[in-house]
Amino acid sequence: MVPNADEILKRYLADDAAALKEWNLTRKLAKDPRVTRLGQLLRKSSLDELPQLINVIRGEMSCVGPRPVIADELDRYGAGKAEYLTARPGMTGLWQISGRSTLSYEERMALDCHYVRNWSFWSDLKILSKTIPAMMRVQEAA
Repeated sequence: MVPNADEILKRYLADDAAALKEWNLTRKLAKDPRVTRLGQLLRKSSLDELPQLINVIRGEMSCVGPRPVIADELDRYGAGKAEYLTARPGMTGLWQISGRSTLSYEERMALDCHYVRNWSFWSDLKILSKTIPAMMRVQEAA
């Protein structure tokens, strides 16, 4: 990320109505001005996720679970917020193997809630087995 990323994002969204609409819908940007070229490469390859292994070792995250979100995003989960909060966030999850960044925010939230409601050891193994092939579909990464 570039220095002053939050300020750069605010200015970018204020100057570009289409980007603001994209951000409001997905909380992602196809052309994020905060991300350096190296960061873009790391994101496309999903190598930017590897430091999260430290959080897994500390017990703050699991390998599989709903995607961690920031506090102001939790309100978007509506009735699913309570479900979401019952699970430890994961490095990978159902929405990461189901389309990654091609999914809308609502689809990602629905998949996170579905994961929590239907959790099983076998579903975690299935998600883990599909994670590396999903990472290889770089066209789905943002």
